[in-house]
Amino acid sequence: MVDATLVRTARAWLADDPDPATVAELSALLADVEAGKPAAAAELADAFDGTLQFGTAGLRGRLGPGSNRMNRVVVSRAAAGLAAYLTTADRAANTSDSRNQLSVVIGYDARRNSDVFARDTAQIMAGAGIAAKVLPSALPTPVLAFAIRELGCDAGVMVTASHNPPEDNGYKVYLGDGSQIVSPADAEISACIAAVGQVADIPRSDDFETLGPAVLDAYIARAVSLLGDGPRTITAVYTAMHGVGGEVFMRTVARAGFGAPSTVAAQFDPDGRFPTVSFPNPEEPGAMDLALADARAVGADVIIANDPDADRCAAGIPCDGDYRMLTGDEVGSLLGWWIAERGRRSGTPARGVYAQSVVSGTLLERIASDAGFGYATTLTGFKWISRVPDLRFGYEEALGYCVDPGAVKDKDGITASLLILEMVAALKAEGSGPQDVLDDLGRRHGVYATGQLSVRVADVSLITDAMARLRADPPAALAGRAVERTDDLGQGVDGLPPTDGLRFILRDARVIVRPSGTEPKLKCYLQVVIPVTGTIAESRAAAASALGELRDGIAAALDLPSTVG
Repeated sequence: MVDATLVRTARAWLADDPDPATVAELSALLADVEAGKPAAAAELADAFDGTLQFGTAGLRGRLGPGSNRMNRVVVSRAAAGLAAYLTTADRAANTSDSRNQLSVVIGYDARRNSDVFARDTAQIMAGAGIAAKVLPSALPTPVLAFAIRELGCDAGVMVTASHNPPEDNGYKVYLGDGSQIVSPADAEISACIAAVGQVADIPRSDDFETLGPAVLDAYIARAVSLLGDGPRTITAVYTAMHGVGGEVFMRTVARAGFGAPSTVAAQFDPDGRFPTVSFPNPEEPGAMDLALADARAVGADVIIANDPDADRCAAGIPCDGDYRMLTGDEVGSLLGWWIAERGRRSGTPARGVYAQSVVSGTLLERIASDAGFGYATTLTGFKWISRVPDLRFGYEEALGYCVDPGAVKDKDGITASLLILEMVAALKAEGSGPQDVLDDLGRRHGVYATGQLSVRVADVSLITDAMARLRADPPAALAGRAVERTDDLGQGVDGLPPTDGLRFILRDARVIVRPSGTEPKLKCYLQVVIPVTGTIAESRAAAASALGELRDGIAAALDLPSTVG
């Protein structure tokens, strides 16, 4: 039976939609609904199942018509709400009549409709009397984060869904310090969005500026300035994962004095369809197969991968006669070690704080302590890491690294990649490599093995139910190890604000379970620490075995009908 109220809602949406493509898509869907097709009715119900919610990560969702999708109506309302929030906040902070004009810089990636959403945002900002500046082309997210501070803007918008599937897009908001928003700004912006009326009534203007190449040139110059003098001889393989990082990465590497890396040609050019991968995320199984094959062919010293908006970076290294991809925790530990090691070699005193998210592995704390840096743990996300006072280096296990917080207060896959190249080149010149560093750290601190179990569900309520069940009846043991303590992160622990998650502390092991903030997944973050009593190879094997057992143990405890990865 056709839901008449839902059909009326959809027809009202059609009248307000400025996009001929989504008008045609919704019209066809309505025709199928009225023809009695059950699948069409289910799709229509989902498309209008509430409103895509604006949070600290902005907006992210499937492209298509409807209030629960990413489209020009939803984005236009978000832009108008953000403009109203900025204007109201500016009036509250500046009571005089001599206020400077507000300004917003807007970037976008190469996903479907990203450029359209960026143009809509620029027109609406300009229509609200805000100076809107649009990056000159599809560029990495860290270039947008850099541009906010470089240009002295009051806010920034990046249209991207990062490494989500190709049918998604997103809308990421930064405020004037260059950091992503945190509460209560998200709720205040959301309230402004809710107050927006018809899209046709939102003022628009074409009086916005498309920036020239200067801001990208400044970003590249700043990135190169992070490196010291040292060896530049290295054989590297690089993949852009069909994203927008390729050209910027290659220009930056050349400017830094490295030879041109071998690129994965099939993945170099921006393509929002991501045709060679199931998920455009270097962490996903199979995503790095082409890069690994190229590395074997050329005998690479290192593999570098950016995700589609180049705010993340992955690295692979030679190991035991082949290649392996490093975990995000291993890369974070290596970068923390290298920043400290560069200071030691140059006689520069350790100043500042190393920070990482609560779900990341904890080897960085030992590295920071050894080198004389402060150390802090934050909630998940660079919106928190970037706000740590006196931050010198920050990372999270999901391949996000902030190596230049003075310029980019967010994760930056380009500058992190550059430091990895510098480190590998220096180690190569000494007859060493990243695995040797990790082994030395293992001998000193124990072998830290970390991993993740991601449980993807079709029904998000299953995640809520699983978290409630674990809170009510936490496991007494996992993989034969007694659970010594259960921490409910929702109550706030270690001085952190409350967040939805549980932490199970075991002897020489830890498991954190939390819902994903951007996908219908329950994520489990695993760590085991194995002291080195024999050879490092034996301890590495023992750590890998213990990690696998822990993974099986938490999977059994979750007991979810799902896709496990």
